[in-house]
Amino acid sequence: MKQKWYVTCAIPYVNASPHQGHALEFIQGDVIARYHRLLGEDVILLSGADENALKNIQAAEAADMDVQTFVDQNAKFFQEMAKKINVQFDVFQKGSDKIHHYPSSQKLWQLCDKAGDIYNKSYTGLYCLGCEVFYTPDELDANGECFEHPGKKLEEVKEENYFFRLSKYQNRLTQLIEEDKYQIIPASKKNEALSFIKSGLQDISISRTNERTKNWGVPVPNDPTQRIYVWMDALNIYQSGVGFGWNDEMYNKWWPADLHIIGRGILRFHAVYWPAFLLSAGLSLPKKLFVHDYITINDQKMSKTLGNIIDPLDVVKKYGADALRYYLLAKVSPFSDGDYSDSKMLEAYNADLANGLGNLIARVTKLCEQNNIEATPRSNVWCADLEKYMGEFKFNEAIAVIWQLIAEVDKKINQEKPWELSGEELKKILSDYVKRIQAIAFNLQPFLPETAEKILKQFSGKIKSAPILFPRLR
Repeated sequence: MKQKWYVTCAIPYVNASPHQGHALEFIQGDVIARYHRLLGEDVILLSGADENALKNIQAAEAADMDVQTFVDQNAKFFQEMAKKINVQFDVFQKGSDKIHHYPSSQKLWQLCDKAGDIYNKSYTGLYCLGCEVFYTPDELDANGECFEHPGKKLEEVKEENYFFRLSKYQNRLTQLIEEDKYQIIPASKKNEALSFIKSGLQDISISRTNERTKNWGVPVPNDPTQRIYVWMDALNIYQSGVGFGWNDEMYNKWWPADLHIIGRGILRFHAVYWPAFLLSAGLSLPKKLFVHDYITINDQKMSKTLGNIIDPLDVVKKYGADALRYYLLAKVSPFSDGDYSDSKMLEAYNADLANGLGNLIARVTKLCEQNNIEATPRSNVWCADLEKYMGEFKFNEAIAVIWQLIAEVDKKINQEKPWELSGEELKKILSDYVKRIQAIAFNLQPFLPETAEKILKQFSGKIKSAPILFPRLR
């Protein structure tokens, strides 16, 4: 029986179109999923649409559309982007799915309620619509604004709703995270989560009135006047997408998740709220949480105000999907902010893809075709250190290992000068190049799947020339 591997990307809000940050995370998740499939494991890659947020309601009103039509339309944009950047989601779970997601989220609520962890009270607080969360004054910047959404004034909200006894789980969460039973990577984000927990957890509001939500979202069980707080229902997409509350056999096979992938801005929700909900409900915790940093554009934070939001599909049209994947994996460290600009993209494309990989394949293919070289079956062996870097989610270092192999073959060609050789000596050298390229292509599959497939096909059987993989651009 195959070992299972269940990996998730964060569930994006669908109040606007996807941007480079979404592409980065989707690609990271896809690389991990493809890698584990090549290891022979049974894999599911899941994401979905966070559709029950207040910001979606406001965005739909601004677009003069009903909310369901609006979120359906925008959810499709994310699914279409995923396909065009070669990301293969096995499950894309929508938050507005009344057949699977609604009953699943209501079951989570009922389990927490049964544990005595839900109670009703009146509350006044400062609400950030961007984060969909209440903040206390000491959690805000010098201007009294959220650090994730500077320039946006918080709304003072007074209402009666339901609260979750988050404070009850402070010690258990501390122990689980400190002992890596719920492992947070990198260590800096683990320490950040622990610092927040140890500062003292306060109970949190987990419902919103029908008035505020315009009757949109998952109804609170046994209270028709309230809707479940968007983060409680959105986090549960990780479970509802694999059967929780509607398919026990499926759920028991896949849960717990082996890995959640998120951006640093939603660390609190995944490192604190989510495991607390699961502990309350008596459910298993995910095994690992990988937290990546952000993409900047021309060394500035992406912002609608600045007008520097990059549409990944515009990049794909110009450079191709695998070129975008290469840049976001090779030129962006997962553990620090990485910058994108068209000039940097063009430089990486020409230097590494056109002049590097593409040129190598063209050189060797031509030599093999001229000398009737036939490729023998390849051996599927991972490069030294690649498995280590993949286990640490250091995609940039994993790709650097592969590009070192490319440089080594180029160096051998320049030193051995096969165009000056003939006979058995030439065939022996070319066969060596072929084996090395087959190894490069095998290792490249999780990262640049379309390119790897083309190379493997080209270096199978009688080797013939093919269109240039990455034509040089100006």
